Amino acid sequence: MATYPILPEPLPLALPDGWTVPASFAPAADLAWRTAEAKVRALVERHPDRFPLYTQGGAWAVDAEAWTNWCEGFLGGQLWMLADHTGEAWFRERAEHYSRLVEHRKDDRAVHDLGFVFWSTWRRWYEATGDPARDDVVVYAGRTAASRFVERGRYLPSFLAPDSLFIDVMMNVGIVFHAARRTGDPDLARIAHEHCLTTRRVLIRGDGSASHEGIFDLADGRFLRQTTQQGYADDGSWARGQAWALYGFGTAYRHSGDRRFLDTARACADFYIERTGDRLVPPNDWEEPDPPRRYESSAAAAAAGGLWQLAGLEQNSARARGYADYAVRILTRLCEGDFLAHDDPAWEGVLKHASYHEAKGLGVDESVMWGDYWFLDAIAAVDAFARPGD
Repeated sequence: MATYPILPEPLPLALPDGWTVPASFAPAADLAWRTAEAKVRALVERHPDRFPLYTQGGAWAVDAEAWTNWCEGFLGGQLWMLADHTGEAWFRERAEHYSRLVEHRKDDRAVHDLGFVFWSTWRRWYEATGDPARDDVVVYAGRTAASRFVERGRYLPSFLAPDSLFIDVMMNVGIVFHAARRTGDPDLARIAHEHCLTTRRVLIRGDGSASHEGIFDLADGRFLRQTTQQGYADDGSWARGQAWALYGFGTAYRHSGDRRFLDTARACADFYIERTGDRLVPPNDWEEPDPPRRYESSAAAAAAGGLWQLAGLEQNSARARGYADYAVRILTRLCEGDFLAHDDPAWEGVLKHASYHEAKGLGVDESVMWGDYWFLDAIAAVDAFARPGD
């Protein structure tokens, strides 16, 4: 009989003995914090209680087409990080307020992104206070996410249709693992594990690349084909999806201890590094010949966080150092003037040269809310290691 282990606590991150963050990171991180503080404060003051996804010409587009409603947690998440970093009551008050604004989403069964919405807000609120009532909201949202499970195919479907599986869901399944831990519900543990195993089987290719979407036959649960919504082609390699994969499978390993998930995270990370190399920031899809835009910075921001996590989980010291080095190199690159909008007061986002949905023409070569969030989240993680107690 299959077992679906959940660790009593997520595995802690431990970087190799003797490894240190390069001295060049600290001034870059300071610049990132100052930029985020100014840009987020201005956004909240200019557009109170709004949740823009992307900019248009550098200005946050508050009523633009969303495609799907998946980003409402990322602004609150940035407010929580800035509250922690600055100690300012202004950020803390607004972090709580923007978290309350999304609480009603805990019942939302129309999307696959409740992990994005609640782990970035209510989980941070719990971590800041220790108040179990805050975590109860996260667990509730985790149960809602799990309720969408398609038994015949053994996966959590995308928002598009019941027969559609997105690689993005790997970044949200952690909330189901967490709910399983908190409640002791074995069915939640089963759902989380089976989703990860199905995704590993049908979306991760032999070379470690990730497909964006898989299509199933709802009648019998058979996997039919790989396709894409946001990459260049069905057999392409969408860079942000690759970042979701390497990050999400690492998180699944942290919750479960299942080394198959660690192996998959490694394979996805190695593919990202091999294909991106010294450029550090990928295009939207590596397979697109002569891409019209050289960079997709939100993919790089998410990859940096996933690689940093993987460095802390990896027991092979050489591998761990390689992942940590590459993560810091990405972040340092993103802090340079062509990406970080620190010297451009008219640009309202934090990171330039991100893209939401190239095929639909949404938020292309702009700032995107999740890119700013994952960038700051990775900066915070590395900064906490480099300068503990600051």
